[in-house]
Amino acid sequence: MSLNGRIAIVTGAAQGIGEATAQRLASEGATVIAADIQDATGTVNSILEIGGKAEAHQLDVRLKSNWAETVDQVIGRHGRIDLLANVAGVVNMISEDNVVGLTEEAWEHVIGTDLKGVWLGMQAVIPNMIERGGGRIVNIASMAALRGLPNLASYSAAKGGVVSLTKQAAYEYGEKNILINAICPGTIDTPILADITDEMKQANANAHIVRRLGEPREIASMVAYLMREGSFLTGEIYPVDGGWAAKGNF
Repeated sequence: MSLNGRIAIVTGAAQGIGEATAQRLASEGATVIAADIQDATGTVNSILEIGGKAEAHQLDVRLKSNWAETVDQVIGRHGRIDLLANVAGVVNMISEDNVVGLTEEAWEHVIGTDLKGVWLGMQAVIPNMIERGGGRIVNIASMAALRGLPNLASYSAAKGGVVSLTKQAAYEYGEKNILINAICPGTIDTPILADITDEMKQANANAHIVRRLGEPREIASMVAYLMREGSFLTGEIYPVDGGWAAKGNF
């Protein structure tokens, strides 16, 4: 499926994987709705500068009302939604993130963004996709969904939920020609790592067979592939992890 002329919502588009995904989909001809709780104007400008089509929307993925407003505006302006990339995500910066030390505030913040936000996004766009005869959705999970990792209790729970929800939604809407998959990145060099030490970054890099951190564009390329080529792919979970899963240890 060519992405030329398709209407794509990308959450978390102000930076990191979301920014790279917005740029990649736009480079393949999609009109990108760069949605983020932060200002995504920089992402939009980078797309417009190379002749792409994009517009910024402020969106708190945790709020159903925000999703309804965004989807109504997009359909009113463009008539349809073809693609959704649920990228927006946070990690717990509020409390400890082990099961005992995790606070309720931190839990609700991470689950609200990383899991509830994915559910609300799919809930918001799927009715229009059904009406239009189909669509494609890619949810960003994490390798943390597939194995235990230190100090990531809330994040692992949220991303594990994304994996399960992706499979469930794919089952429910596959017959409507809505293909839904998830990507589990390894550790990607994004602003979410800004506060960790160089030693911690190196430890994360060494967890991968390729012994480096991933780049946002490498995840974006897989999103684009699933949007463009994945006509027989749905309900699948794709590690894009530099060989982390194959290595078998942290």
